[in-house]
Amino acid sequence: MTKLVKSVKRVYVWLFARKAFYRFNLYFYKLSMCGLGIRNFENDSVSGEKAFIRYLIRNRKLHSGVILDVGANVGNYTVMLRKNNISLPIFAFEPHPVAFRKLEETARTHQFTAIPEGAGEIPATTTIYDYSGDGGSEHASMYEDVFSTLRHSQAEGVVIRLTTIDDFVAKHQIERIALLKIDTEGNELNVLKGAANTIRQGLADVIQIEFNEMNVISRTFFRDIKSILPDYKFYRLLPNGLLPLGPYNTTEFEIFAFQNIVAIRQ
Repeated sequence: MTKLVKSVKRVYVWLFARKAFYRFNLYFYKLSMCGLGIRNFENDSVSGEKAFIRYLIRNRKLHSGVILDVGANVGNYTVMLRKNNISLPIFAFEPHPVAFRKLEETARTHQFTAIPEGAGEIPATTTIYDYSGDGGSEHASMYEDVFSTLRHSQAEGVVIRLTTIDDFVAKHQIERIALLKIDTEGNELNVLKGAANTIRQGLADVIQIEFNEMNVISRTFFRDIKSILPDYKFYRLLPNGLLPLGPYNTTEFEIFAFQNIVAIRQ
């Protein structure tokens, strides 16, 4: 910390570290997170996903291999890829039966393969939870506490099947994954653990992960995800492109709020 930064901090603390300014500080704290690419979930432009797809196209990262969309829900992400004229084979994983029926319809229209399974650390039959009486939402999670603690809602469980990325890659003889996108409401680390061989062999070029408050429930730190991907450089998505995150530090990495993180193999 430079002398100038220390001086600015000292003055700010003296002026604003007071109970009267608590709401003021909290408001600008949350606002500043939006400027860092956090809590920008309103649409694909604000979240940075559209800029990310343009980056991949511009850098010729979507010219060969396949795309795996894990936690596809009804297929909105894959539809965005197709609307950007990305013609690679896409496998979209969705274990919730209600969401999967809608995903199947979307798959027929947009020419991709819908997989009625989730992905995890090991192949298993398990339970996924969603809003009671309203199954198939984009918030469906392997963790029931997501609903009782974060959503303040009753949850309803449905039995599903899980595969692993390693098993899927071996079964389909996949030699290159251009993009592995994981949005599994807190289960992202387990998906990566089930892709250990795929990662070790260097088959996945780009990995996109959603990191959010669900990781509090699953007790997953950003550091856990970074540690399992040692040969990757990490970025956070901004509306106009990718922000390099640099060396790990808790202040900038361990923020448990919606953000799109991209890992690119070096």
